[in-house]
Amino acid sequence: MRNLTKAIIALFAVLAVSCTIDEVKDRAVIEPVGAPVLTAPTTGASYVLKPENAATQAERFTWTSANYGGPVEIEYTIEIDKKGNKFATVQSLGAIKAQNQLSVTVEAMNKAVMNLKATPFTPTDYDVRIKAITGLATPMYSNVINITISAYTTDNPKLWMPGSYQAASGYGSDWTHATAAQLSASGFGKVDFEGYVNFAAADSKYKYTTQANWDGTNYGAGATAGTISTTGGDINGPTIGYYRVEVDTEKLTQKLTATAWGIVGAATTGGWDNSTAMTYDKDKKVWTITATLKADDMKFRANNAWDINFGDDGADGILEYGAANIKVPSAGNYTVTLDLSKPRAYTYTLKKN
Repeated sequence: MRNLTKAIIALFAVLAVSCTIDEVKDRAVIEPVGAPVLTAPTTGASYVLKPENAATQAERFTWTSANYGGPVEIEYTIEIDKKGNKFATVQSLGAIKAQNQLSVTVEAMNKAVMNLKATPFTPTDYDVRIKAITGLATPMYSNVINITISAYTTDNPKLWMPGSYQAASGYGSDWTHATAAQLSASGFGKVDFEGYVNFAAADSKYKYTTQANWDGTNYGAGATAGTISTTGGDINGPTIGYYRVEVDTEKLTQKLTATAWGIVGAATTGGWDNSTAMTYDKDKKVWTITATLKADDMKFRANNAWDINFGDDGADGILEYGAANIKVPSAGNYTVTLDLSKPRAYTYTLKKN
């Protein structure tokens, strides 16, 4: 019985070795033989992407099959990068297996180029190619074509305010875009900009720019007071103070309103008639006050008047002009903070001490 068992084991070993050798001998060699060829679009294609068309097709990319010397499943990826960047920061427009075409939506194309730091609404040149890969084999790449894409953003447009007021006012170094005060439009595609800016330097100057550098549209002083111009020089800053800044880039106008903020309402010592003044902290860029409040209503208002006032319609800590009264939850001593440093995203906090 022992000899029979040994014989069976030996037979299976021979069969196993035989199968392994045959499989290796008959196995196709997987190696790159012929790269795919990108056939559509062709160099020179241009795309103006719009948010209202996000779900529609921007382009159907087509290519010829790659050849790896045998019947293998190949995955194809459409790669894109800024022209001349040699695909060092490549983004994918999509991937598909065993197919020679792929529809790319406006949204997918826009997302890819925005990841490449595209400047919205500005035609920019890009390189596109097809990458083919199967298993552990070496990838193959198609020919490279050049296309032009004008991307979009649905973020509110912004203006930067570089100027000589910055260092003294808590905005970093003078004439530095990265730390300059900003204004925001009321919505995508709008031209009405607003923000709050501290001017702590006398005889300061500034400009408005559409980018965080000097490469976009820059607005300087207009021919008359309250106007701006794309060809004007530096704008003279106002007297020292904290200002609501409003700009219309279509009408080419600006309006600066000095503001001093306070709390008002039945919850405060001044009631609804007299604001209790807050203090501005230029380093934290917030208005604050420590005050004893009643369990009642309050609001924030500027200049001890109702022309500019904030409430909170959603009771969510986010402020809106002329909105609902803010509820003080219980009587006590509070630190109240008003933050107007983020344009059109104004907030507040009530912290009980």
